[in-house]
Amino acid sequence: MQWAACNPDDGSGAAFEVVEATIGGVQAAIRDGTTTCREVVERHLARIAAYEDAINAITVLNPLALERADRLDAALAAGETTGPLFCVPMLVKDNFDTHDMVTTGGSIALADNLPPDDAFMVRKIREAGAIVLAKTNMAEWAFSPRQSVSSSFDTTRNAYALDRVPAGSSGGTASGVAASFGVIGLGSDTGNSIRGPSSHLALVGIRSTIGLTSRDGVIPLSFDRDIAGPMGRTVEDVARVFNVVAGYDPADPYTEAGRGREEEDYTAFLDADGARGARIGVLRALADPEETDGEILALFDAAIDDLRGARSGGDRPLRVRRRRGTGTRGDVLPPLPL
Repeated sequence: MQWAACNPDDGSGAAFEVVEATIGGVQAAIRDGTTTCREVVERHLARIAAYEDAINAITVLNPLALERADRLDAALAAGETTGPLFCVPMLVKDNFDTHDMVTTGGSIALADNLPPDDAFMVRKIREAGAIVLAKTNMAEWAFSPRQSVSSSFDTTRNAYALDRVPAGSSGGTASGVAASFGVIGLGSDTGNSIRGPSSHLALVGIRSTIGLTSRDGVIPLSFDRDIAGPMGRTVEDVARVFNVVAGYDPADPYTEAGRGREEEDYTAFLDADGARGARIGVLRALADPEETDGEILALFDAAIDDLRGARSGGDRPLRVRRRRGTGTRGDVLPPLPL
Protein backbone atom coordinates (compact mmCIF):
# COMPACT_ATOMS: atom_id res chain seq x y z
CA MET A 1 0.00 0.00 0.00
CA GLN A 2 1.19 3.53 -0.75
CA TRP A 3 0.65 6.42 1.65
CA ALA A 4 0.05 9.24 -0.80
CA ALA A 5 0.32 11.94 1.84
CA CYS A 6 3.97 11.03 2.44
CA ASN A 7 5.35 9.61 -0.81
CA PRO A 8 7.08 12.34 -2.86
CA ASP A 9 7.81 10.24 -5.93
CA ASP A 10 5.27 11.11 -8.60
CA GLY A 11 7.64 10.48 -11.51
CA SER A 12 7.59 14.01 -12.88
CA GLY A 13 11.30 14.59 -12.33
CA ALA A 14 10.84 18.31 -11.74
CA ALA A 15 13.25 20.11 -9.44
CA PHE A 16 10.80 21.88 -7.13
CA GLU A 17 9.26 19.60 -4.50
CA VAL A 18 5.65 20.44 -3.70
CA VAL A 19 5.07 17.73 -1.08
CA GLU A 20 4.01 19.55 2.09
CA ALA A 21 4.96 22.88 0.56
CA THR A 22 3.82 26.02 2.36
CA ILE A 23 2.45 29.26 0.97
CA GLY A 24 5.59 31.15 1.92
CA GLY A 25 7.85 28.42 0.51
CA VAL A 26 6.05 28.34 -2.86
CA GLN A 27 6.08 32.10 -3.23
CA ALA A 28 9.74 32.45 -2.23
CA ALA A 29 10.77 29.74 -4.72
CA ILE A 30 8.91 31.47 -7.54
CA ARG A 31 10.33 34.88 -6.74
CA ASP A 32 13.93 33.67 -6.50
CA GLY A 33 13.68 31.80 -9.81
CA THR A 34 13.84 28.28 -8.35
CA THR A 35 10.53 27.48 -10.03
CA THR A 36 7.62 29.07 -11.85
CA CYS A 37 3.93 29.26 -11.11
CA ARG A 38 3.28 26.94 -14.06
CA GLU A 39 5.70 24.35 -12.66
CA VAL A 40 4.08 24.52 -9.22
CA VAL A 41 0.67 23.88 -10.75
CA GLU A 42 2.00 21.11 -13.00
CA ARG A 43 3.60 19.39 -10.03
CA HIS A 44 0.34 19.39 -8.11
CA LEU A 45 -1.55 18.13 -11.13
CA ALA A 46 1.04 15.35 -11.47
CA ARG A 47 0.37 14.26 -7.89
CA ILE A 48 -3.35 14.22 -8.55
CA ALA A 49 -2.78 12.06 -11.63
CA ALA A 50 -0.55 9.70 -9.65
CA TYR A 51 -2.64 9.21 -6.50
CA GLU A 52 -6.20 10.38 -7.02
CA ASP A 53 -7.54 7.00 -8.10
CA ALA A 54 -6.59 5.58 -4.70
CA ILE A 55 -7.94 8.46 -2.62
CA ASN A 56 -10.89 9.88 -4.59
CA ALA A 57 -10.58 13.36 -3.07
CA ILE A 58 -11.01 15.36 -6.29
CA THR A 59 -14.32 15.84 -8.05
CA VAL A 60 -13.30 18.05 -10.99
CA LEU A 61 -10.11 19.78 -12.12
CA ASN A 62 -10.07 23.41 -13.17
CA PRO A 63 -9.38 23.35 -16.94
CA LEU A 64 -8.06 26.92 -16.75
CA ALA A 65 -5.52 26.32 -13.96
CA LEU A 66 -2.43 26.30 -16.20
CA GLU A 67 -3.64 29.30 -18.15
CA ARG A 68 -4.07 31.15 -14.87
CA ALA A 69 -0.55 30.14 -13.82
CA ASP A 70 0.90 31.47 -17.06
CA ARG A 71 -0.84 34.81 -16.52
CA LEU A 72 0.56 35.04 -13.00
CA ASP A 73 4.08 34.25 -14.24
CA ALA A 74 3.74 36.97 -16.88
CA ALA A 75 2.49 39.46 -14.30
CA LEU A 76 5.43 38.75 -12.01
CA ALA A 77 7.91 39.10 -14.90
CA ALA A 78 6.33 42.44 -15.80
CA GLY A 79 6.84 43.71 -12.27
CA GLU A 80 3.15 43.90 -11.46
CA THR A 81 1.99 43.81 -7.85
CA THR A 82 1.11 40.31 -6.72
CA GLY A 83 -1.60 39.42 -4.21
CA PRO A 84 -1.10 37.76 -0.81
CA LEU A 85 -2.08 34.35 -2.20
CA PHE A 86 -0.05 34.70 -5.39
CA CYS A 87 0.17 31.31 -7.14
CA VAL A 88 -1.21 29.27 -4.24
CA PRO A 89 -2.85 26.12 -5.68
CA MET A 90 -6.02 25.69 -3.65
CA LEU A 91 -8.64 22.96 -3.31
CA VAL A 92 -12.26 23.98 -2.78
CA LYS A 93 -15.01 21.84 -1.31
CA ASP A 94 -17.81 20.90 -3.69
CA ASN A 95 -20.42 23.01 -1.91
CA PHE A 96 -18.69 26.31 -2.84
CA ASP A 97 -20.03 27.90 -6.02
CA THR A 98 -17.44 28.16 -8.78
CA HIS A 99 -18.38 29.73 -12.10
CA ASP A 100 -15.95 27.53 -14.05
CA MET A 101 -16.58 24.12 -12.41
CA VAL A 102 -19.69 22.21 -11.42
CA THR A 103 -20.89 22.46 -7.82
CA THR A 104 -22.91 19.44 -6.68
CA GLY A 105 -22.98 19.72 -2.89
CA GLY A 106 -22.25 16.00 -2.90
CA SER A 107 -25.56 15.17 -4.59
CA ILE A 108 -26.13 13.61 -7.98
CA ALA A 109 -29.23 15.81 -8.20
CA LEU A 110 -26.85 18.70 -8.98
CA ALA A 111 -24.49 16.73 -11.20
CA ASP A 112 -24.72 19.32 -13.98
CA ASN A 113 -25.01 22.41 -11.81
CA LEU A 114 -22.70 25.18 -13.07
CA PRO A 115 -23.19 28.31 -10.93
CA PRO A 116 -23.26 31.72 -12.63
CA ASP A 117 -20.62 33.17 -10.31
CA ASP A 118 -18.22 32.37 -7.48
CA ALA A 119 -18.95 32.08 -3.78
CA PHE A 120 -17.70 35.10 -1.83
CA MET A 121 -14.69 33.23 -0.44
CA VAL A 122 -13.77 31.79 -3.83
CA ARG A 123 -13.90 35.24 -5.39
CA LYS A 124 -11.73 36.66 -2.63
CA ILE A 125 -9.00 34.02 -2.94
CA ARG A 126 -8.90 34.42 -6.71
CA GLU A 127 -8.61 38.18 -6.37
CA ALA A 128 -5.70 37.57 -3.98
CA GLY A 129 -3.86 35.57 -6.65
CA ALA A 130 -4.72 31.99 -5.70
CA ILE A 131 -5.38 29.31 -8.29
CA VAL A 132 -8.45 27.15 -7.68
CA LEU A 133 -6.92 23.92 -8.84
CA ALA A 134 -9.82 21.56 -8.22
CA LYS A 135 -13.03 20.88 -6.34
CA THR A 136 -13.11 18.23 -3.61
CA ASN A 137 -15.51 15.52 -2.59
CA MET A 138 -17.72 15.80 0.48
CA ALA A 139 -20.46 14.08 2.44
CA GLU A 140 -23.73 14.51 0.58
CA TRP A 141 -25.29 17.87 1.49
CA ALA A 142 -22.55 18.08 4.17
CA PHE A 143 -24.74 15.85 6.34
CA SER A 144 -22.23 13.36 7.80
CA PRO A 145 -19.44 14.29 10.23
CA ARG A 146 -18.05 10.74 10.09
CA GLN A 147 -17.18 10.12 6.45
CA SER A 148 -17.16 11.80 3.04
CA VAL A 149 -19.48 9.86 0.75
CA SER A 150 -21.47 11.58 -1.99
CA SER A 151 -23.94 10.31 -4.55
CA SER A 152 -22.18 12.51 -7.12
CA PHE A 153 -18.56 11.36 -6.63
CA ASP A 154 -18.65 8.36 -4.26
CA THR A 155 -16.27 7.74 -1.31
CA THR A 156 -13.14 9.63 -0.25
CA ARG A 157 -10.44 7.70 1.63
CA ASN A 158 -7.98 8.87 4.24
CA ALA A 159 -4.74 9.80 2.45
CA TYR A 160 -2.62 8.39 5.28
CA ALA A 161 -4.46 5.07 5.55
CA LEU A 162 -6.65 4.11 2.61
CA ASP A 163 -8.70 1.69 4.71
CA ARG A 164 -9.78 4.51 7.03
CA VAL A 165 -12.12 7.49 6.68
CA PRO A 166 -11.12 11.17 6.48
CA ALA A 167 -14.19 12.05 8.59
CA GLY A 168 -16.76 14.41 7.08
CA SER A 169 -18.02 16.42 5.54
CA SER A 170 -14.89 18.21 4.23
CA GLY A 171 -12.95 14.96 3.86
CA GLY A 172 -12.09 15.58 0.23
CA THR A 173 -10.36 18.85 1.06
CA ALA A 174 -8.57 17.24 4.02
CA SER A 175 -7.27 14.20 2.14
CA GLY A 176 -6.42 16.32 -0.89
CA VAL A 177 -4.33 18.77 1.11
CA ALA A 178 -2.67 15.95 3.09
CA ALA A 179 -1.73 14.25 -0.19
CA SER A 180 -0.29 17.53 -1.53
CA PHE A 181 -2.87 17.82 -4.29
CA GLY A 182 -2.98 21.49 -3.30
CA VAL A 183 -1.10 23.68 -0.85
CA ILE A 184 -4.23 24.52 1.15
CA GLY A 185 -8.00 24.27 0.80
CA LEU A 186 -11.43 25.50 1.80
CA GLY A 187 -13.98 23.53 3.77
CA SER A 188 -17.24 24.20 5.59
CA ASP A 189 -18.44 23.24 9.06
CA THR A 190 -21.87 22.87 10.67
CA GLY A 191 -20.87 20.81 13.69
CA ASN A 192 -17.60 19.04 12.85
CA SER A 193 -16.91 19.26 9.14
CA ILE A 194 -13.75 21.38 9.21
CA ARG A 195 -12.50 20.26 12.61
CA GLY A 196 -13.03 16.50 12.22
CA PRO A 197 -11.32 16.07 8.83
CA SER A 198 -8.48 18.39 9.90
CA SER A 199 -7.95 16.19 12.96
CA HIS A 200 -8.03 12.99 10.89
CA LEU A 201 -5.47 14.30 8.39
CA ALA A 202 -3.03 16.19 10.67
CA LEU A 203 -4.15 19.60 9.43
CA VAL A 204 -5.11 22.94 10.93
CA GLY A 205 -8.65 24.16 10.29
CA ILE A 206 -10.38 27.40 11.16
CA ARG A 207 -14.06 27.38 12.02
CA SER A 208 -14.56 31.05 12.77
CA THR A 209 -17.25 32.84 14.73
CA ILE A 210 -20.40 33.07 12.62
CA GLY A 211 -20.53 36.52 11.11
CA LEU A 212 -16.80 36.91 10.67
CA THR A 213 -16.82 35.22 7.27
CA SER A 214 -19.42 35.08 4.51
CA ARG A 215 -21.34 31.93 3.56
CA ASP A 216 -22.59 33.46 0.32
CA GLY A 217 -22.46 30.87 -2.45
CA VAL A 218 -21.90 27.92 -0.08
CA ILE A 219 -24.67 25.31 -0.21
CA PRO A 220 -26.01 25.27 3.36
CA LEU A 221 -26.91 22.45 5.69
CA SER A 222 -28.05 24.53 8.67
CA PHE A 223 -27.85 28.21 7.87
CA ASP A 224 -27.66 29.41 11.48
CA ARG A 225 -24.72 27.08 12.22
CA ASP A 226 -22.79 26.82 8.95
CA ILE A 227 -19.45 28.53 8.53
CA ALA A 228 -16.62 28.09 6.03
CA GLY A 229 -12.88 28.43 6.34
CA PRO A 230 -9.37 27.30 5.40
CA MET A 231 -7.78 23.90 6.04
CA GLY A 232 -4.00 23.56 5.77
CA ARG A 233 -0.82 22.11 7.23
CA THR A 234 0.36 25.08 9.26
CA VAL A 235 -1.20 27.73 11.45
CA GLU A 236 0.58 30.38 9.42
CA ASP A 237 -0.90 29.16 6.14
CA VAL A 238 -4.48 29.08 7.40
CA ALA A 239 -3.99 32.54 8.95
CA ARG A 240 -2.77 33.87 5.60
CA VAL A 241 -5.90 32.59 3.87
CA PHE A 242 -8.12 33.78 6.70
CA ASN A 243 -6.76 37.30 6.19
CA VAL A 244 -8.22 37.16 2.69
CA VAL A 245 -11.60 35.52 3.32
CA ALA A 246 -12.67 37.23 6.56
CA GLY A 247 -14.79 40.33 6.34
CA TYR A 248 -18.16 41.88 5.65
CA ASP A 249 -20.29 40.74 2.73
CA PRO A 250 -23.68 42.39 2.06
CA ALA A 251 -24.87 39.13 0.49
CA ASP A 252 -24.65 37.43 3.90
CA PRO A 253 -26.59 39.46 6.51
CA TYR A 254 -24.93 37.51 9.34
CA THR A 255 -21.66 39.32 8.57
CA GLU A 256 -23.23 42.62 9.64
CA ALA A 257 -22.60 41.58 13.26
CA GLY A 258 -18.91 41.10 12.53
CA ARG A 259 -18.52 44.18 10.38
CA GLY A 260 -15.31 45.99 11.22
CA ARG A 261 -14.36 43.43 13.85
CA GLU A 262 -11.97 41.35 11.79
CA GLU A 263 -8.27 41.78 12.51
CA GLU A 264 -6.07 43.45 9.93
CA ASP A 265 -3.53 40.62 10.02
CA TYR A 266 -4.14 37.31 11.79
CA THR A 267 -0.54 36.25 11.27
CA ALA A 268 0.44 38.97 13.78
CA PHE A 269 -0.87 36.66 16.50
CA LEU A 270 1.48 33.80 15.62
CA ASP A 271 3.67 33.18 18.65
CA ALA A 272 6.18 30.33 18.87
CA ASP A 273 6.16 30.74 22.66
CA GLY A 274 2.39 30.89 22.94
CA ALA A 275 2.17 27.71 25.05
CA ARG A 276 4.70 28.91 27.64
CA GLY A 277 3.14 28.71 31.10
CA ALA A 278 -0.13 27.26 29.84
CA ARG A 279 -2.11 24.76 31.92
CA ILE A 280 -2.73 21.70 29.76
CA GLY A 281 -5.19 18.92 30.52
CA VAL A 282 -5.17 15.46 28.92
CA LEU A 283 -8.38 13.43 29.02
CA ARG A 284 -6.91 9.96 29.12
CA ALA A 285 -10.29 8.23 29.07
CA LEU A 286 -10.56 9.26 25.43
CA ALA A 287 -6.86 9.11 24.56
CA ASP A 288 -5.75 5.65 25.69
CA PRO A 289 -8.58 3.13 25.98
CA GLU A 290 -7.47 -0.48 25.87
CA GLU A 291 -8.28 -0.85 22.16
CA THR A 292 -6.07 2.05 21.04
CA ASP A 293 -3.37 1.07 18.56
CA GLY A 294 0.03 1.11 20.24
CA GLU A 295 1.70 3.20 17.54
CA ILE A 296 -1.04 5.81 17.73
CA LEU A 297 -0.77 5.96 21.50
CA ALA A 298 3.01 6.40 21.23
CA LEU A 299 2.52 9.34 18.85
CA PHE A 300 -0.07 10.82 21.20
CA ASP A 301 2.33 10.60 24.13
CA ALA A 302 5.10 12.14 22.03
CA ALA A 303 2.79 15.05 21.24
CA ILE A 304 2.13 15.54 24.95
CA ASP A 305 5.89 15.61 25.53
CA ASP A 306 6.20 18.26 22.81
CA LEU A 307 3.54 20.33 24.58
CA ARG A 308 5.38 19.94 27.87
CA GLY A 309 8.52 21.26 26.24
CA ALA A 310 6.70 24.19 24.63
CA ARG A 311 4.96 24.96 27.91
CA SER A 312 8.22 25.13 29.86
CA GLY A 313 10.24 26.77 27.13
CA GLY A 314 12.56 23.77 27.29
CA ASP A 315 14.38 25.22 30.29
CA ARG A 316 13.47 22.61 32.91
CA PRO A 317 11.83 19.18 33.17
CA LEU A 318 8.20 18.97 34.19
CA ARG A 319 6.46 16.59 36.53
CA VAL A 320 2.98 15.40 35.69
CA ARG A 321 0.36 15.24 38.42
CA ARG A 322 -2.26 12.58 37.78
CA ARG A 323 -5.85 13.01 38.84
CA ARG A 324 -8.39 10.27 38.85
CA GLY A 325 -12.13 10.67 38.64
CA THR A 326 -15.14 8.43 38.21
CA GLY A 327 -14.48 6.43 35.06
CA THR A 328 -11.86 8.88 33.77
CA ARG A 329 -8.15 9.43 34.08
CA GLY A 330 -6.26 12.56 33.16
CA ASP A 331 -2.90 14.28 33.29
CA VAL A 332 -2.95 17.84 34.57
CA LEU A 333 0.10 20.04 34.18
CA PRO A 334 -0.04 22.72 36.90
CA PRO A 335 0.58 26.32 35.89
CA LEU A 336 4.14 27.52 35.84
CA PRO A 337 4.96 30.21 38.41
CA LEU A 338 4.92 33.74 37.04
